Amino acid sequence: MSIEVSTPSLIPTLPGSTYVDEAVFRAEQERIFEQMWFCAIRSADLDNPGAWQTVQIGRESVLISRTRKGEIRAFYNICRHRGVKLCMEEKGEVARNFQCPYHAWTYDFEGKLIAAPNLTKMPDINRDEYGLVKVHIREYLGYVWVCLADEPPSFEEDVMGAIEERLGDVHAIDGYDVANLSLGRRIRYDVKANWKLIIENFMECYHCATIHPELTEVLPEFADGLAAQFFVGHGAEFGEDIKGFTVDGSEGLERISGIDADQDRRYYAITIKPTVFVNLVPDHVIIHRMFPLAADRTIVECDWLFLPSVVESGKDLTASVELFDRVNRQDFDACERCQPSMGSKIYANGGVLVPSEHHIGAFHDWVKDQVGDVVPAS
Repeated sequence: MSIEVSTPSLIPTLPGSTYVDEAVFRAEQERIFEQMWFCAIRSADLDNPGAWQTVQIGRESVLISRTRKGEIRAFYNICRHRGVKLCMEEKGEVARNFQCPYHAWTYDFEGKLIAAPNLTKMPDINRDEYGLVKVHIREYLGYVWVCLADEPPSFEEDVMGAIEERLGDVHAIDGYDVANLSLGRRIRYDVKANWKLIIENFMECYHCATIHPELTEVLPEFADGLAAQFFVGHGAEFGEDIKGFTVDGSEGLERISGIDADQDRRYYAITIKPTVFVNLVPDHVIIHRMFPLAADRTIVECDWLFLPSVVESGKDLTASVELFDRVNRQDFDACERCQPSMGSKIYANGGVLVPSEHHIGAFHDWVKDQVGDVVPAS
């Protein structure tokens, strides 16, 4: 006689304190953001030698720049003399070198110490040893990924592996030629919510019928609550009368020629831990990069990427951009509504996940593997 064991419909979430506790956030900074590959900037943003950007990753400020040879380098944004930040702004361009604004220690684009007041009177100083401290980098999908760990984890397993896990084949993204697309629009959102709430929201579509009327019009299957990430290799299909991935379902822009026929008229969503979302549609790609700044604040930069010919021609991108801009604002509003309740005694033990959200449970297990020892007891 066989006994059937049913899977419970509901499974518990993380406790609410995980989203508000400062000790948890510090642990996430140290063990997640400062140890994993972090998508920092788009390579094309550094368009000239000497162009630079600073990025906050965990507790650290990172300086990313382009050398005279056209190569990209990343360093801790800290002078080796007395610890002053070299670059206080978010971006800029220098002609020859980086100079500390405090005591004028000066570094070349490779990070080597090349000058300082009275440096010639200190011949024992090793200019390489006292150069800027380098940060590991990789370029992929047209973005600069950095890792602050002394020994970085496998990029192929953590970043490229996430694409393979979602699409079934790491090369399934190749046809979109993401690295060679052009930036059509960038919107920066300042979200008053914990980064995990944003990740969880992106991973499920149980909420789609409630707050995303434009999206479910374009992707009708989302109204049933099953997210595009629910099935390996599955892309949500456009509605029968929908012509493009636009706010009103109107015709989109020039199709990316490299995508396969079975990728046409479909939307694919990929989460790359810890803080990247990749959205693929036939005529453009949308990349979200998250920068957690506090337990209750996350900056999200969203890039809309199109064929270079589309951007250069000056075609109107409004209908394409507005669809996901609305989705973003609807999602972030929902996350900001959740955030205050995370500290409530009513949510001390957390909430529950319904069957269509069960894959979020795997994300919660991953979080607990990283910082579970500092999560306060319910």
